[in-house]
Amino acid sequence: MENFRKVRSEEAPAGGGAEGGGPGSGPFADLAPGAVHMRVKEGSKIRNLMAFATASMAQPATRAIVFSGCGRATTKTVTCAEILKRRLAGLHQVTRLRYRSVREVWQSLPPGPTQGQKPGEPAASLSVLKNVPGLAILLSKDALDPRQLGYQPPNPHPGPSSPPAAPTSKRSLGEPAAGEGSAKRSQPEPGAADEDQTA
Repeated sequence: MENFRKVRSEEAPAGGGAEGGGPGSGPFADLAPGAVHMRVKEGSKIRNLMAFATASMAQPATRAIVFSGCGRATTKTVTCAEILKRRLAGLHQVTRLRYRSVREVWQSLPPGPTQGQKPGEPAASLSVLKNVPGLAILLSKDALDPRQLGYQPPNPHPGPSSPPAAPTSKRSLGEPAAGEGSAKRSQPEPGAADEDQTA
């Protein structure tokens, strides 16, 4: 593939386990209409995602939110869900793993034609179908069925645990702290070395 470059990637038609395009489709088809759907992409900024998600979940009418991402965005999807669970206590979670079919189109690089290609012909192209793993995380204010796969109950102790503060000693300004420049280095006097050698 070193002689090819990727021109575009497009989502293949949805199959059984593929991620659908509509808001009601996907692994959580029975969601209420007011649920917020967050599509996390590789280039998405977590700060922007979390600002919108937190503002949406602060409204009483919003009862659930879904974070979904695939490929390299899966770790960012998990990060967003964990941050929101720490910010809002009592969220029930259901996690689903699925696969999405992506078709990549590659085109040969222009410097040299491929074998059997005439100089005037267009560059050869190659189509690759890949199954990309994806993740969908549902966070709900309302209780969910604990028997379904991927269910996690709310965290009993929400909020980040703050590390204990380092002890600080009280001292007046200009006074060195313990062990901080209070000891002087003892140096021999210039004439003392000469006396030792002559003795």
